Amino acid sequence: MKIVIAGASGFVGSALTRSLLDAGHVVTGLGTSDAHPLGSMARFTWCTADTTRAGDWQAAVGDADAVVNLAGRTIFKRWSRTYKAQMVDSRVLTTRNLVSAMNGENKILISTSAVGYYGSRGDQVLNEHSSPGTDFLARLSVDWEQAALEAGKRGVRVAIMRFGVVLDAGGGGLARMLPAFRMFAGGPLGRGRQWFSWIHMADLLSGVQFLIDHDNAQGSYNFCAPGTVRQKDFARALGSVLGRPALVPAPSLALRLMMGEMAGVLLASQRVQPDRLLADGFVFRFADVDSALEDLIGQS
Repeated sequence: MKIVIAGASGFVGSALTRSLLDAGHVVTGLGTSDAHPLGSMARFTWCTADTTRAGDWQAAVGDADAVVNLAGRTIFKRWSRTYKAQMVDSRVLTTRNLVSAMNGENKILISTSAVGYYGSRGDQVLNEHSSPGTDFLARLSVDWEQAALEAGKRGVRVAIMRFGVVLDAGGGGLARMLPAFRMFAGGPLGRGRQWFSWIHMADLLSGVQFLIDHDNAQGSYNFCAPGTVRQKDFARALGSVLGRPALVPAPSLALRLMMGEMAGVLLASQRVQPDRLLADGFVFRFADVDSALEDLIGQS
């Protein structure tokens, strides 16, 4: 298949590019970087583009069998008013431009969202039918998803991936946690009672291929493992794999002083279940956090 990935040079995008190339697909990557680390690989084309604006890059989208939309400024940064606007534009405007270039010849649009869609919900068990939250990230997720769903009016099958925290030793949230734990300074965030929804990178990549391959897969899917844990239990599991204690909490007040509004993402409680993936027959290789962490860092 010919597949376009928007945001192909990011943390997930780079891993997905390699995975799809290894599976034999022809991939075009879109992003703002001047080059891509996999630029020399066969069947891969890199296109430097500002996808928040219409342009020549949209021709590749119209010619693709599938489009995967991962574009968006990172949320792991202090949110000023200007940066929040960039977070919105990089997601919503990019998605609108992708959709405007698509037609019925495109078999599927797989577009990213996040479990932040649900807001912070305490101990409530959340599935794909649960209502959205009302905070900034929840409202952004709603607008982001709605922009993607417009492709359905063009005869395109649309699937939404609501990501939990993506675990991979080479980047993302886990890579940020590892140095503190290795220095015996790791522990839970805040009180640690908040629910922590996560997914192993290998399962995320398999999940994308699953959505591509299953013609009936459409609508929203929670991309998180069924083994959601409280944040303190995740910290304990991480410390156990590393042979380190997990006794040094990061106080909520300190997090808010350092990170401002973004700290709410780290302290939010989202007990999310992947009901639709499981119902459609997807099998997680890493359904519990112990096996996931052992696979990622147990030998490091």
